[in-house]
Amino acid sequence: MIGSESIDLGLGSVWKAWSEFRKGKRMSEGMHEFQYHLEEQLTKLHGELNNGTYKHGPYKCFVVCDNKRREISVSSVRDRVVHRLLYDYLIPIWDKTFIYDAWSCRKEKGLLAAIERTQGFLKSFPNAYVWRADVKKFFDSVNQEVLLNLLKRRVKDPKALELIAEVLKSYSPQKEGVGMPIGNLTSQIFSNIYLNELDRFVCHELKPSAYLRYGDDFLLFEMDLKNLQRMQKEATAFLSDELKLTMHAKNNLIVKARHGAHRLRSTCGKSFRKGIDKEKSASQ
Repeated sequence: MIGSESIDLGLGSVWKAWSEFRKGKRMSEGMHEFQYHLEEQLTKLHGELNNGTYKHGPYKCFVVCDNKRREISVSSVRDRVVHRLLYDYLIPIWDKTFIYDAWSCRKEKGLLAAIERTQGFLKSFPNAYVWRADVKKFFDSVNQEVLLNLLKRRVKDPKALELIAEVLKSYSPQKEGVGMPIGNLTSQIFSNIYLNELDRFVCHELKPSAYLRYGDDFLLFEMDLKNLQRMQKEATAFLSDELKLTMHAKNNLIVKARHGAHRLRSTCGKSFRKGIDKEKSASQ
């Protein structure tokens, strides 16, 4: 039954979330302090999660400059343990519903596989046209109410929904109810849930020759230019009307697969690298 799974907020589950969270991470000052009082910290967190008094704390923000300036928001260790708990709960429910060609933040997927898949499409459809696009300031633009309503389609456990709502409302830097921090592990699964609506619309309504998405970057392959331009218009309207998102004007382009292969691979490479940076920051 969809959504019948209840979130496990037992003390053992909280300890497991801590263990999974700390794997492969360098011990920061915050982690050392948390671990020094580990039993006390996890017991307290377990109590708050079960009696409904858990409140998400503030974020520490810092700026990363690689190919563009980005603000990363990092929460406390205790909050990141909760993120891990939610992430491990949501993945089994949602990942099986995603299309094959959603490549970011998923087991046995990732950046390199997405680029290889793109190259395969370019070889399979050499005479096609390709629409390449991404979303303008995706993480800053996610509508929290829309996301929560999407989550409610498969998550029916009141405690899980209450915890999800608490994490979502903890971050609204520019406008209340809008935005999602790049630094949260939960933002990985939330992103795929949000953009799964676009994936399904493209695959089941527009039906291009091929489609691929990595993060908020995506490609549509279609043999007929006018048909692809129609898809471009309809998908843009869908993103705006249903998901409250806007296309990035500079990266919204159509090229020929044969003549524009080098240019397309180059632009996708830059854009896809943003995705792997998001994955790295969320796992820290």
